[in-house]
Amino acid sequence: MQIGTKIKELRIEKQLTQEELANRCELSKGFISQVENDLTSPSIATLMDILEVLGTDLTNFFAKDENEKIIFSKDDMFETENDELKYKLKWLVPTSQKNEMEPIIIKIQPGGQYIEEEPHSGEEFGYVLSGTIYLHLGDKKFKVKNGESFYFKPKSNHYISNEGKKDAKVIWISTPPSF
Repeated sequence: MQIGTKIKELRIEKQLTQEELANRCELSKGFISQVENDLTSPSIATLMDILEVLGTDLTNFFAKDENEKIIFSKDDMFETENDELKYKLKWLVPTSQKNEMEPIIIKIQPGGQYIEEEPHSGEEFGYVLSGTIYLHLGDKKFKVKNGESFYFKPKSNHYISNEGKKDAKVIWISTPPSF
């Protein structure tokens, strides 16, 4: 593994210059440059400081990228059910809690609804695969039919409900993860 190359990739991903990274780690820009070009190796303590600024740790930094799962099958997905609110929730990416977005499929029976969520940072997107749902945003209520989508910034309490006579199925993506 090329430690310097990986540090450079993380730095660029975090939109930091070498100088900004150096300042946050109390190092010189020249030292960061040498590390990124694999001309020198940082001590473990210095590497830990650099990784902390870059939002990771030694374990994750040295984990092999080849092991990162890209494709998920039905066997990977996890499903939960709420009989009281009449919905089934399926996590499409079981490890999405550690990512920046979380995709789910939610199936709501007639008269059911998903849990009301409080305002939070991020964004919400949904696409109705079947049936009709109502999107509740604060005091507003929007009808969303099969083949339509919704997108909003969750600045007020929000949830979806099914007031129809047949099941409704929605792909819903939240960022950051909240389901």
